[in-house]
Amino acid sequence: MSRESRATPGRKRLLAVIAVALLAGCAGGPSDPPAGMKVEGVTVKSNAVKQDMAVKVVVPAGGGEGKPLLVFLHGRGGDENSYLHDPLFDALKALGDRAPVVALPAGDDDKYWHDRDSGDWGRYVTAEVIPQVAERFGTDRKRVAIGGISMGGFGAYDIAAHHPNRFCAVGGHSPAVWRSGGETAPGAFDDAEDFAAHDVIAEANALDRLPVWLDAGDKDPFQPGDRAFAQALAVVGAAATVHTWPGEHEGEYWDAHWRDYLRFYGRELRRCNR
Repeated sequence: MSRESRATPGRKRLLAVIAVALLAGCAGGPSDPPAGMKVEGVTVKSNAVKQDMAVKVVVPAGGGEGKPLLVFLHGRGGDENSYLHDPLFDALKALGDRAPVVALPAGDDDKYWHDRDSGDWGRYVTAEVIPQVAERFGTDRKRVAIGGISMGGFGAYDIAAHHPNRFCAVGGHSPAVWRSGGETAPGAFDDAEDFAAHDVIAEANALDRLPVWLDAGDKDPFQPGDRAFAQALAVVGAAATVHTWPGEHEGEYWDAHWRDYLRFYGRELRRCNR
């Protein structure tokens, strides 16, 4: 794989699907949270990526003191506001006093949340976002989960694989997983060496002691990579929850499953004893 690798018809279709998904998932502005819940903004002056980065933090009723933390990473082309809508708020409200604080950091459009030439995007999450949110909101530093959608799902797996003792659980929702460098979307990795250093299928063995969630729609174009990742998790004996539900790579699919996602994170954060 080279930096200038030609996009195959399959990859062109994949990028077109992702573009439609972004429009579906990010249409309109953020919604107002329900009474008792609040959304606050944090600015991380990042040394890892050499710029100021915005983070939105959803604080459940009762405040963040002593609560677990869920870091949730957006998909390609998204930002810190992408999921500030009723499906997330309703899922958090349904958890009641088990609801975690949710940090929604801004990444870059297509940097895929890993340390690379453009910046240490993984280190930005682990060394800057998590401790700064914990400091400001008083969250439990020992109970942290990480997840994400599409590009964010890939990033969550990769970050957790490089820091498995840091997290109580990891989840990917329609995660962008590829079986080889030749399948990847243009710009997702710097070069073949970068792909090899962040090949989440090869990294599955690092997740063998961590609760892992994987879901995707039955018509999701990332299904081949997701199935390969699920198989790799099974081989290493990881505690993986895997779902294939009807749907495509789009906002309508994710909005239908936020309660499933938050139940998983809430349960594993409650069980976590690190």
